[in-house]
Amino acid sequence: MCGIEQPTLTSDSGLLLRPFRNADTGTVVRAYQDPDVRFWNFRRIDDEADAARWIEHQREGWGAETVASWAIADGTTLLGRIALNNVKLTFGIAEVGYWMLPEARGRGAAVTALAIVTEWALGEVGLHRISLYHSVANAASCRVAEKAGYVLDGTARSAWPHPDGWHDMHLHGAVRTDH
Repeated sequence: MCGIEQPTLTSDSGLLLRPFRNADTGTVVRAYQDPDVRFWNFRRIDDEADAARWIEHQREGWGAETVASWAIADGTTLLGRIALNNVKLTFGIAEVGYWMLPEARGRGAAVTALAIVTEWALGEVGLHRISLYHSVANAASCRVAEKAGYVLDGTARSAWPHPDGWHDMHLHGAVRTDH
């Protein structure tokens, strides 16, 4: 992004956001076998070959300046993923998404990771706005967005398909002038 190597980002609490590594394939497969990750994310990663291709796609997205994806880690333990997607540097906008492994949920790591990425993207990268969409049925994601300082901008009706049908989606936003 902006012609630099993807940085590793850290929090005061020791949470680490780092680029995905080839050694992460097993954990990525396990994450995408989780029913909640599958339900909310649509992507299927069934084996380590799929995971290796997915990790390479994350690297390619960084090089193309369209995706910035990090593994959320506590020391050497991978907890989840956070990514800026649909990055449009020319317009200063992006969308953010995340997932957490079951054992990492409810510990505040998603909130911390979202705050770190938001600060980096609005500050160092110079984005103007980051949008965060989630199903209105995903209360946990709504809490993460709110705790990280994202403002609820509204609800898009019947906006995204999930395995059980079309869902209304909340749109939250973080704008540079808010931070």
